[in-house]
Amino acid sequence: MPQTYTTLRSSVEHAETLKNSEFLTYATPIESPQAALEWIKTLRSSHPEATHVCWAYRVEQAYRFSDDGEPGGTAGMPIYKVIEGSGLDRVAVAVVRYYGGTQLGAGGLARAYGGGAAEVLRTAPRLEVRPRVAVALSVPFEFSSALFYLLGSVSLEGREDFYTETGLTVQMWALEQDLSTLEQSLRDTTRGRGELKVLEEDGTEGV
Repeated sequence: MPQTYTTLRSSVEHAETLKNSEFLTYATPIESPQAALEWIKTLRSSHPEATHVCWAYRVEQAYRFSDDGEPGGTAGMPIYKVIEGSGLDRVAVAVVRYYGGTQLGAGGLARAYGGGAAEVLRTAPRLEVRPRVAVALSVPFEFSSALFYLLGSVSLEGREDFYTETGLTVQMWALEQDLSTLEQSLRDTTRGRGELKVLEEDGTEGV
């Protein structure tokens, strides 16, 4: 399970013209290298007349970049260096270039591609993603109200309530970092009669 990381909240873009060449920079959050490549493929198909589509992505320890025909080291690497320096993870950046007839030189290209990436990530809304765990909290009927009160003080997602013959069970996604505190609070609230179980992602009990 990935640790806490910061990514983009949504896809963003930035456009600028340098010496008659148009540079369109796009950035998006991604979940995997495969997703990044699919996104780049889609972006390329939406710009069939572009001279170059240079890109880079980072997903945890995996990364890749491409100059797409520009001189080696002048496009993909500058884009990746910006991603690396931003502290963002699970993100892809692509720069679409429409050549305007004036060469920029190696230094100019690196500044154009790296600068576009830096600008789009500088202005992009960010999202901190914290890992969650599927859990089930079970209590006897007499502690149902106490459980509802406890759940009002924690960060949870995907909550589902189930009534059984003996009490109430609530399944939800809780922050991994909150599990110890949540379990202790449950015990205190129910005088030791409440139970917390960690579930597999399909809802079954973990080992």
